[in-house]
Amino acid sequence: MAAGLLAFFIALFASLALVVPVRALALRVGMVDLPGPRKVHLTPIPLLGGLAMYAAVVIAVLFAFNGPARAQIVGILIGATLVAGVGILDDRGLLHHQIKLFVGMPLAAAILLVSGIRAQVFGVLLGGRGGDFLDALLTVVWVVGITASFSILDHMDGLCAGVAAMASVFFAMLAYLSGQTLVTTLAAAVLGAATGFLRWNFKPAKIFMGDGGAMFLGYLMATLGLKLRLENSNHLSAWLAPILILGVTIFDTTALVSYLSARLALLVGAVALGIIFAGVVYLERAPYERQTDEIPSAS
Repeated sequence: MAAGLLAFFIALFASLALVVPVRALALRVGMVDLPGPRKVHLTPIPLLGGLAMYAAVVIAVLFAFNGPARAQIVGILIGATLVAGVGILDDRGLLHHQIKLFVGMPLAAAILLVSGIRAQVFGVLLGGRGGDFLDALLTVVWVVGITASFSILDHMDGLCAGVAAMASVFFAMLAYLSGQTLVTTLAAAVLGAATGFLRWNFKPAKIFMGDGGAMFLGYLMATLGLKLRLENSNHLSAWLAPILILGVTIFDTTALVSYLSARLALLVGAVALGIIFAGVVYLERAPYERQTDEIPSAS
């Protein structure tokens, strides 16, 4: 708990303070979002807010972690640096959007795999090399999907950072209850960085996080979902928890699909809602079912 609180407050104050020089830098180098017919702001808004959150999280975890824990976080930070850099280059107009989707995000997912962070679904169900291969594939799909969904979600003042902050609260709570110090501390750092940024991003926004910030938050949310392990729960509960925590972004991306293909989206949206509803019902019933199973039968 102490490491998590330390990471939260360091990230919070660092994010609050760093937005000011980062905003000035963005204006100086011309990294701004210009007004347009489909936009509500009437003046250019700086785009480098994600850089402040990135620096805040890095500073927080370096102070909060030491020894073996710091070594474990290196792979996560390398992948986060990659997606943040790719997003900033995209904000600058130096990269095509397909590069970040089909190169940057999968490469960041590969870094997690090399670091030993992966989904554990098919390995449990099937086992063997086939299960490991399918888990690696699922990891790439999960990281790319969640990272892209946060990039899509960044279309209103305070929305993307607010959703990331709320998701971080649940990741931190569940990880703390399960004794996962690394996940608790990382989630607390993201919560602090996003909360500090919201001070400047609520309407009327003084700065935007840009694609660099949205992809950075999405990547960390995907990583937290992969790292989360629920103590004293079955595999289905552990698999459903990250999906339910990130259900807003998943459903928002499904809504985008509805704009592109109405019939397909209705099907996908109905399935997504059904999974979320079934997951909530199952998680509510699971503790009572386990408690009932543990009651010894009368002889």
